[in-house]
Order: sequence, then structure tokens, then C-alpha cells
Amino acid sequence: MAQYQREAERQARAQQRTQMSAIREAERAQKAYERSQKLEEKERKRLYLEARAAEVDAMNAELEAQIGALETVLAQTLDVDDYLDFEQLKVEPEIPPFQPGALGVAENKPGFFPPDAPSGVAKFLPGAKEKHQAAVVEAEQRAKEAVAAWTEREAQRETALAQAHSEYEADIEKIKQRAVAQNQEIEGFHARFDANDPDAIVEYFSLVLDASSYPDDFTRHYRMAFVPESKQLVVEFELPPLAVVPTVKQYRYVKARDAVDDTARPATQIKALYGSVVAQTTIRTLHELFEADRGPKLETIVFNGYVDTIDPATGKPAKPHLVTVRASRETFLQLDLQNVEPLACLRGLNAAVSKSPSELVPVRPILEFDMVDPRFIQESDVLGTLDERPNLMELSPRDFESLITNLFEKMGLETRQTQASRDGGVDCVAYDPRPIFGGKVVIQAKRYKHTVGVSAVRDLFGTMQNEGASKGILVTTSGYGKSSFEFAEGKPLELLSGTHLLYLLAEHAGIEARIEPPEDWIDPISDAISDESQVEVEPTPAG
Repeated sequence: MAQYQREAERQARAQQRTQMSAIREAERAQKAYERSQKLEEKERKRLYLEARAAEVDAMNAELEAQIGALETVLAQTLDVDDYLDFEQLKVEPEIPPFQPGALGVAENKPGFFPPDAPSGVAKFLPGAKEKHQAAVVEAEQRAKEAVAAWTEREAQRETALAQAHSEYEADIEKIKQRAVAQNQEIEGFHARFDANDPDAIVEYFSLVLDASSYPDDFTRHYRMAFVPESKQLVVEFELPPLAVVPTVKQYRYVKARDAVDDTARPATQIKALYGSVVAQTTIRTLHELFEADRGPKLETIVFNGYVDTIDPATGKPAKPHLVTVRASRETFLQLDLQNVEPLACLRGLNAAVSKSPSELVPVRPILEFDMVDPRFIQESDVLGTLDERPNLMELSPRDFESLITNLFEKMGLETRQTQASRDGGVDCVAYDPRPIFGGKVVIQAKRYKHTVGVSAVRDLFGTMQNEGASKGILVTTSGYGKSSFEFAEGKPLELLSGTHLLYLLAEHAGIEARIEPPEDWIDPISDAISDESQVEVEPTPAG
């Protein structure tokens, strides 16, 4: 009994040891699992932090690339030859290979496979030979029919193939003709360029600027005009906005908040870099145009750089000019652009640069683009040659137009007189430089004795709209009737009579003129039509 009890105790102890061992093993396994989980979580966190750090590094690298591109706007073009070879503009016709597809694959000709002759005991069966001969005849017939069908299909395929090849040849001829026509256009373009055709010259230098590669966020809008008499190219160029300069200086990952913070770029840096971009873009454009001019066709280039923006004071669209410069070919080609400081270079070229480009402080263009017009001529100084108390009716038509041009110039407008044969209904174009109330003004001068008809006022209004002008002025030595004033009412038209003209000459030019038409004076028939049924002649002073 005692032995049985001892054995039971021994087994109980053994069972307890086994149980405890299992518990310890379970605890060990649990701890190992927990350690593994912690290691995996730690590894996940490590990988996540590395990913976030790499993300921030990429953002900072992109920032550096953006700043680098802005700092080297000028340098990026100096190793590029901007000349456009007319021969390289021509095209070689791209001839695609003929691809007939399934039509180019011939179908295999069907063959004749006679039935096997009976062998062994079968050849001794009654009628075996006759049956075999009948089967051969039938097989031959089927083969003939198959060949006939194949022949017909092949004939159809070859016909379709020939048609496809004919169409291919026709397409190839069209491609060649298009290439020939395009190359002929380029040859014509080249000939017009060599002949100093203004439109061809503008087109060529437009292609030069089109080929220039800028950062993606730069605007690429510009207008050009060429003045053949002075070999002057005028460029109205839209500059990039202030937003091209990143406002962030650096990105930083904050582990505690799992967030990306940024450090703002100092305002002084933004202003300085934007001013540099404006200067670099200006010099770069001048460089590309002069370098591409192998003729040479250009003696001077006028560059007006503006920004298309919203005026914060009015909330309306505005295009303030930030830089304007006139550069001669001789002076500009002497510059070492690899080593210039852009702003200092512009000052050396006597450019007018905004005092604060970032705040869009405008400058007045050296030459307004809208004043560049092939109709313009060099006006004569009539005011300076007038005698004391001159009679305006004794001036020639061109001298009278020049007088009006001189007068408005004295009044503070930028004026250009047009050629008589190409004026398009405009005797003078003026530009009012005031930022809000100013704009383009078209002026008509009529040296008349009788009342100016309403048709002349209507014509001026139409001309003003065609010219895109903000105002039209009609000046005459006589006066206007009721219908003219009624038509002009509420429109941006100003009708100046002889009385007004004499006053303006006295006030702004110090000229005491008079208007005394000769007895035999005849107004131009096309314009001297009375104001419909209403004729109200404004008294014309005798002096």
C-alpha cells in the first residue's frame, strides 16, 4: 500500500513537472512572439521613417532644382546656337512601308491525293477494282474543283493586292507632294526673309523664341513688330509672374507629429531672385534674337517686358511693364554674358527696370508696342515752322495732319503720323500713358470750310473699333452739326471744332493761329456732306 502511494506521488510529481515545463515553454514562446512583434513593429517604424525622410529629401531636391533653374535662366541658353537654318526647316517625306497584311500571303495550291488502292484480301473482292477507279475519278473531280476555287480566290487576292498597292502609291505621292509644298513654302519664306519682308522677319524671329526652352511654369506669350526703315525689332514679352519663385525655403520632417513642416523663404530672397529672373529673361531674349540674326537684319531691339496680372487696386486685369530696354547690335554683342550680373548689365544698357518687380511697380516703355505700325512715318515739326498768326487753311493736307500730330505731342501724348496711302482712316495715332484712363487714341484731321457730316463721325467710330483704340478724336477747322453730336453722345469720341483747335494751339503750343478759308475753297466731296437734314454751322473765328 505504501509502495502504491509512493508511485502515485511520483507520478503526480512527474505530471506536475511536465505541466510546469509546458507552462514555461508556453511563456517562453509567448515572450519570443512578443519580442518578434516588437522587432517587426520597430522595423516597420524604421522603414516608415526612412520613407518619410526620403520623401522630404525628394521635396527639397525639387526645390533646389527649381531655384537652380531660376538662377541660370540666362546661362542655360549661352551654349545653344539659336540660329535657325532654313534648310533644316525643310522636311524629308516619311515613306511608310507597304503593309498588305493578309493580302500579301498567297494561299497554298490544293493538291491531288488519290485514294489508296485496295490491298490484301480486299483487292480480290468482287467490284473492288471498279470501286477504286470510281473513287479515283471522284477525287480527281474534287481536286479540280478545289484548284478552280483556289485559282479564283488567288485572282481576287492579287486584284485586291494590286489595288492596295495602287492606293499605297497614291498615298506616297500625296506625302511627297505635301513635303514638296511645305519645302516650297519654306523657300518662299526664305526668299521673303532675304528680301527684308517685315512679316517674314517677324515670323523668323518668332520661331527663334518658340524654340527657346524655359522652365515649365514660365509663360510663353509675346508679340513682335519690325520697323524696316530703322531695322528695329520691337518685342512685347510676357514675363513669368512672381509665383515662379518658390515661397518655401526648406522642408523638414517632424517625427514627433509625423508631419512635414516647411521653412518660409525670406521675402528679401524672393524679391531678389524674382528681380534676377526678370533681368535674365530680358538679356536672354536679346541674346537669342541677336545670335539668330546672321543677316544681319536687326540693328536694334526694343524689349518691353510685362506681367499679365490683376491690379489689386481695381480688381481688373492689368499688364504693368517691369522692364524696357533698347539695345543696339553693336553694343550688345560686345557683352560677355558668361560673366555679367544681369541687373548691372541692364543698367549698362540704359534699361528702365522696375524699382520693385515683386510689387509690380511699373516702368514706362521706351516705345509702346501699339505705336509700332507700318503706316507710321516720321512727322515733320510744323509747329516750329509756323509764322506768326498763321492761317491753318493755307497749310497742305500733310502739313495740317503733322500740325495736329505735333499739337497732341505737346499735350503729353505719344504720337505717330500715318502714311497717306496706308492710313486706314487714321491720320495720327496717339498713346495716352496714364495707367487707368490712358490707352490708344486714333485721330482724324479734317481741314474743312463747311460743317463736317455725321458720316465722318461714324467712320471714325468704326476705325476706332478696328484699331482697338480706347478713344477717337476728330479735329476740324470748321464745326459739327446736331446729328454728329447725337451720334457721338455716350461713345468714346471727342469732336474738336475750329474754335477748340485754335484754343489748344494757343494754350499748348503758344501759337495764335487763324482759320480763313479762301473764297474758292472746296471741301472734299466725300466728306463735305452736310449733317443729313440738320445743318448747324459752328461759327468759325476769323482770328
